[in-house]
Amino acid sequence: MPKHYRPAGKKKEGNAAKYITRTKAVKYLQISLATFRKLCILKGVFPRDPKKKVEGNHKTYYHMKDIAFLAHDPLIEKFREIKVHRKKVKKAFAKKNKDLADRLLNRPPTYKLDRLILERYPTFVDALRDLDDCLTMVHLFAALPAVEGERVQVQRIHNCRRLSHEWQAYISRTHSLRKTFISVKGIYYQAEVQGQKITWLTPHALQQVLTDDVDFNVMLTFLEFYETLLGFINFKLYHSINVNYPPVLDPRLEALASELYALCRYMSSGRVPGNSEPAGLIEDKEDEDNKESSKTDESELRLAQLQHQLPTNEPGALMHLVQESTAADADDADAKECRSLFKNLKFYLSREVPRESLLFIIPAFGGTVSWEGEGAPFDETDEDITHQIVDRPTQSHVFLSREYVQPQWIYDCVNARIILPTEGYIVGRVPPPHLSPFVDNDAEGYIPEYAETIKRLQAAAQSQVLPLPSLGDEDMENSLVEAIIDRSESNEIADKKRKLEMLEKQYHDELRMEYEGKTFSNRTADNQPDVVDKSDTKEADDHMEDSHKQAEKDAADISKTLMSRKQRGLLQAIEINQERKKDKVNLLKKRKKNADSSASAKGR
Repeated sequence: MPKHYRPAGKKKEGNAAKYITRTKAVKYLQISLATFRKLCILKGVFPRDPKKKVEGNHKTYYHMKDIAFLAHDPLIEKFREIKVHRKKVKKAFAKKNKDLADRLLNRPPTYKLDRLILERYPTFVDALRDLDDCLTMVHLFAALPAVEGERVQVQRIHNCRRLSHEWQAYISRTHSLRKTFISVKGIYYQAEVQGQKITWLTPHALQQVLTDDVDFNVMLTFLEFYETLLGFINFKLYHSINVNYPPVLDPRLEALASELYALCRYMSSGRVPGNSEPAGLIEDKEDEDNKESSKTDESELRLAQLQHQLPTNEPGALMHLVQESTAADADDADAKECRSLFKNLKFYLSREVPRESLLFIIPAFGGTVSWEGEGAPFDETDEDITHQIVDRPTQSHVFLSREYVQPQWIYDCVNARIILPTEGYIVGRVPPPHLSPFVDNDAEGYIPEYAETIKRLQAAAQSQVLPLPSLGDEDMENSLVEAIIDRSESNEIADKKRKLEMLEKQYHDELRMEYEGKTFSNRTADNQPDVVDKSDTKEADDHMEDSHKQAEKDAADISKTLMSRKQRGLLQAIEINQERKKDKVNLLKKRKKNADSSASAKGR
């Protein structure tokens, strides 16, 4: 009998025991496939790819521990109760027992996902890291039409809109937005919250159409979990800045579809958790309590001063130190730069521009904004307006005290972190190319022309590229003389190098001719030309370049022979990637050249 013989029906080992197919998992849990799919989405269980697929490559496998994890979850019982409840409602309607059906419909079994949030994300940072897909999904459903009778409930759409506006209000209030980019898919945003970079996509403000090739049941299951997750995150973030959650909005602004502006007003009103009184009453109470708390503050300050004089190794020496500095002082340089980008600037939005996006971006970078319509904080006739964002070639009335720019100017200023010149963004002109801040031009090997222009403007804004006013005439002359001397010395060194290369080539040729037995005239050092012709110099340069290339190729071939097969495959993949990058850069340069030539031809 073989050593590892196992009779039929005994316990399995290896991949056969570790993994289970989806069909067997559904039978093991005694639920339907739709319920199994929903349970896996909510619990975060995904299919696995074992090295050895016991039952074939065409099947989906799950880890047995994950299936056992699902089997003990209370949600399975809830899903079974919901299934039984639906059968009871159907049976009541079939028997025409309307009263029983109404009672059953008014008391459906419900469940909450609060436990799953803590289970999947033990810490708050873990939840922030997994927020990209959550925000994208919530913003997508917030843009869908809220129409009764569609596959998505109106209440779900309103809830997604509320959650997205609460998130945007927090980002705008804390000045956490870092990058933005307009693409065909929508508008990309990137924010930095507690050291975590969060990127999400919002669709354009267009009429959305629900297509039939999308499985909305799966998307709604993801949305159900993401709504709960984003609600918990908003609660934590709002309380971190001492703001009540959920916020109570102004009903007038909410009726005018200005929820984001209403949220910003609410957050700036200074309401703290556990206090629902307006800001004016809070200020009055603070004025009354100032006198009573003054003595306490003085005693605490004296105690802190005395505590500084105690030895550091004494227990309790640092217990009563003065509190940390304010949040504004604790912010990093990046946040301060974002907060003051649009400082002292006042914007007015026309009705044809993307209002929600600009209402989110401009306050996030320290600007003041209003719009055309009811509920706006100030009108178009305000004389303090510095910039008006328009996207129409003609205006009914033009104010000379402000600048009229296209919406792209806002996004480019945000990405460049400077106030760009408005000449290229005047209404009626073709704006400069909208560059993506998510692309590393240095790594790609191609830097667009406008990116170089922005770099020069950034350096000039930081006083890095400026004329040297401290240099006098004598210093300027001395610097020019030194530059000329350095250049002449470098030219002399290059000429000497060329002469040595020519002499070395001549020596090798003479040795080769002597070896072949050919006669040649004896040349002395006096007869050698002092000046090398340009054609000979060019030939020498080409020869040296070819020799260097050949040497590099030989060295690469030798190193390849010493590599293993895996290392050679990795090197080949790197070389193919580099060639693709070069081809892409050449294609971009060719397109740029064709565009310039066509533009010059049109100009003629």
